[in-house]
Amino acid sequence: QVQLVESGGGSVQAGGSLRLSCEASGNRYSGYMGWFRQAPGKEREAVAVMSISFYTGGRMSYYAESVKGRFTISHDHAKNTLYLQMNSLKPADTAMYYCAFRDGGLRYGDPLRSDEYKYWGQGTQVTISS
Repeated sequence: QVQLVESGGGSVQAGGSLRLSCEASGNRYSGYMGWFRQAPGKEREAVAVMSISFYTGGRMSYYAESVKGRFTISHDHAKNTLYLQMNSLKPADTAMYYCAFRDGGLRYGDPLRSDEYKYWGQGTQVTISS
């Protein structure tokens, strides 16, 4: 079992920055860990995902096109914590942000697909005002 707890959300003006954190507890596995978001009335979408090695932590990173160049995903292996640094924020980034994890290999071969993920956090709200 894996438990995920997000933090770091808040309200900022457009152009500002936020850093989200996701602390994982429970058993450690290799797999994929990432950030998804859902705005009211919209489907959940991938933001950024990282492959995770049991031995070394974060490896490959994958980003949604809409956040490339603005967001950076990273992983602290010692703390087993995932981060999302969000810069140049836009009102369109307003959403509930969720941390997700799956152990092992991908079922569908797409790390940005939400139904690949078994474990989810409760979410942290990000609100960007214009």
